[in-house]
Amino acid sequence: MEKVQALTETQVKKLTKFLLISGLAILVPFFVPFQWLTGPIVNALLIISLFVIGIRSAVFLSLVPSIIALSAGILPAILAPMIPFIMLSNIIFVLMIEVLYKSFDNKIIAYWFSIFSASAVKFLFLFLSVNTISGLLLKKELSSKVAEILSWPQFYTALLGGIIAFVVLKWLKK
Repeated sequence: MEKVQALTETQVKKLTKFLLISGLAILVPFFVPFQWLTGPIVNALLIISLFVIGIRSAVFLSLVPSIIALSAGILPAILAPMIPFIMLSNIIFVLMIEVLYKSFDNKIIAYWFSIFSASAVKFLFLFLSVNTISGLLLKKELSSKVAEILSWPQFYTALLGGIIAFVVLKWLKK
C-alpha cells in the first residue's frame, strides 16, 4: 500500500512540474511580446523541462510555443507554413541536448557542449528549411525576411536559453 502511495506522490510532483513549465511556455508569448526575449525564455523552458521532468515532456513542450507565438502575434502570420519546421527544430534541440549531455562524464562540459551543439544544429536545420521551403511558398522579398527571422536569431536565442536554464537549474538544485 505504501509503495502505491509513494508512486502516486512522485507522479503528482512530476505532473505539477510539467503543468508549471507548460503553463509558463504558454503564457510567456502573451506577456512577453518580443521575440528576442520570448525566444530565450522558451528555449530555457525546453531545457529546464528536459532536466527536471524528462525527455518525453520536453519533446511534447517543443510543439507548443510556435502555435502560441503565432496566436499571440509574436510570430508573423507569414511564418505559419514554417511552424512544423520550428516544432521539429525544437524537438531536435532537446533530443541533441539529451544525447550529448549523457555522453560526457564532466557534467559542466557536457551541459555547455550539448547546448552549443544543439543550438548550432537547430539553427542549421531552420536555416536550411527556411531557405528551401520559403522560396517555394513565398515571394522573393518575403522569403528573405523569413530567412532573416529564422536564421541567426534562432542560434542566439537557443544559446541565451541555455544560459538562462543553467542559472535556473543551479538555483533549483539548491
